Amino acid sequence: MTQPIGVEMPKPVLAIEDLTVSFDGFKAVDSLNLYVDRNEVRVVIGPNGAGKTTVLDLICGKTRATSGSIRFNNLELTKMREHDIVRAGVGRKFQTPSIYENLTVFENLEMSFPRGRKVLGALAFRRTPDVVERVEAVARDIFLHDLLHQQADLLSHGQKQWLEIGMLLMQEPELVMLDEPVAGMSVSEREKTAELLGRISQGRSVLVIEHDMEFVKSIAHRVTVLHQGKVLAEGSMDAVQTDPKVIEVYLGH
Repeated sequence: MTQPIGVEMPKPVLAIEDLTVSFDGFKAVDSLNLYVDRNEVRVVIGPNGAGKTTVLDLICGKTRATSGSIRFNNLELTKMREHDIVRAGVGRKFQTPSIYENLTVFENLEMSFPRGRKVLGALAFRRTPDVVERVEAVARDIFLHDLLHQQADLLSHGQKQWLEIGMLLMQEPELVMLDEPVAGMSVSEREKTAELLGRISQGRSVLVIEHDMEFVKSIAHRVTVLHQGKVLAEGSMDAVQTDPKVIEVYLGH
């Protein structure tokens, strides 16, 4: 696409360039370039061992890069600590739901309100109207408004996944990263999750790792295929699905 003269194209929210991480000489991620825009749902697919989860670990600071750059809104994340990356606006959900099962849905969401997450903030935390308003708004987004006062351990597996996504949304991140968000969900829960991701991508970026190709079709604006730590292919789901290289190393199996 030709850029109009004098018109500056929007910069990507996330710009990963020449990113490499080696474990005892094995390159789990190898000279990776990846760019994610605002309002985009980007899905990363690929065979087991392709480096998908490692990329999320690198972005959130859990794993340190051997070389390369990860820029988020012009911040260099490779130089930052995990909690500072969260405060900068990067939220991540792991494969297994990590919620407080002995607390209610409301209390789980309330605990994730930014003011309550720091030690001094937690000591002085009060359930003020802005907290209640934010909890109720997020609970509506994640289909749990009618279950606000239910203890979290009584939720279905899919509802627990939504609750953890809600805990991320309470922090108002600009980049949301989800690792296999529909694993173990029913068909109806997957459909509602697709609707949820479409909604939460408005005004932010969503980066998803997923194996369920039907779900990927329903949510992805662009798909990146990783293989042996490198980008094998990138584009629309239709383009990726018909790429002979992708069929050979991933979809053909």
